[in-house]
Amino acid sequence: MPDAYIIDAVRTPRGIGKTGKGALAHMHPQHLAATVLKAIKDRNHLDTADVDDIIWSTSTQRGKQGGDLGRMAALDAGYDQKASGTTLDRFCGGGITSVSLAAAQIMSGMEDLVIAGGTEMMSLTSSMMQEEMAEGKRPLGMGSGNARLQETHPQSHQGICGDAIASMEGIDREALDALGLVSQQRAARAIAEGRFDKSLVPVTDDEGNVVLDQEEFPRPQTTAEGLAALKPSFAGMGDMPLDQDGTTFKSLINRKYPDLEIKHFHHAGNSSGVVDGAAAVLLASKEYADAHGLKPRARIVATANIGDDPTLMLNAPVPAARKVLKKAGLTVDDIDLWEINEAFAVVAEKFIRDLDLDREKVNVNGGAIALGHPIGATGSILIGTILDELERTGGRYGLVTMCAAGGMAPAIIIERV
Repeated sequence: MPDAYIIDAVRTPRGIGKTGKGALAHMHPQHLAATVLKAIKDRNHLDTADVDDIIWSTSTQRGKQGGDLGRMAALDAGYDQKASGTTLDRFCGGGITSVSLAAAQIMSGMEDLVIAGGTEMMSLTSSMMQEEMAEGKRPLGMGSGNARLQETHPQSHQGICGDAIASMEGIDREALDALGLVSQQRAARAIAEGRFDKSLVPVTDDEGNVVLDQEEFPRPQTTAEGLAALKPSFAGMGDMPLDQDGTTFKSLINRKYPDLEIKHFHHAGNSSGVVDGAAAVLLASKEYADAHGLKPRARIVATANIGDDPTLMLNAPVPAARKVLKKAGLTVDDIDLWEINEAFAVVAEKFIRDLDLDREKVNVNGGAIALGHPIGATGSILIGTILDELERTGGRYGLVTMCAAGGMAPAIIIERV
């Protein structure tokens, strides 16, 4: 089977995902996607007529984020009209899936040059979600109000699910806050040492003025005492009636786990940040890379997808990691670096405990708690992050995985070339 190689990976800085507060919040999602597509084109001197496809991830495909962002952003970026594009949704996991599908097309021999990536403007999607909840609608990805599905597979709010898992696993607030603090400290160190500089591209407006050229979300001043003082974010939400029958987010979980007492541990300081951002990854076959002078940086070793309990929603990364390791013929000890998306601190904490990982190999440059989680883009960002760090440290294998709504997780292993 032909190999699929990563040639390059770029991303925007992540801007605070709140209208009126974030530097990117006034931008169009196509503009963010076009920013990284232009960078991939220019940095690698691509003839974009050769791009077989652009596989893009965007979770909330409505409003400005609707209408096949992959194709429209490529046109906005000045790509040749021959460069086709498609857009997918695997909730939070789409940014890994876009890269996995691009690799599969190349490894099958069907295509030679594919760009994968994703965009999410959470300044847009957060306002949509708030409007839906104000109208008594359940947010997308949580059963979407389908009563029959909720009876079979009750699906709650992700934050409540995080609290439920922590309660079930006996993971306390102190451990979750400690992970959140480390995320901030490692992100601050990575930024100070320029560890993100290779992949980071500034966002400019149509006149060429720089809108954002550095991470906007991190809070390096975070302390353990400050985190301990924060009130849990999901206590009130958990008991909020969702319909006339008195259904609540907590009761949806208790339909399946009636004896579970859900305690609340997560807050803004140990949960992923709401941000705007985009990322792109360039993949090619060996034949195309050799013929066009493109230098591979990494090889796709294996990819995997798996589903788990949709009610707890966030527990699939561990089985996904085990599945992709088995496919690759590798063990936990073979992996030099791990990226597990910090959707909530419990996701990363449980992942580390269940796989008995060395914490010094996991999210070494901080994670989504410090840097933010632009849903559809995050997986592609993490693949670029782990590639840069493998090159910086001389490591060989990196594994990236993340939870996704519906109880899913994609996973990918790359090998530095």
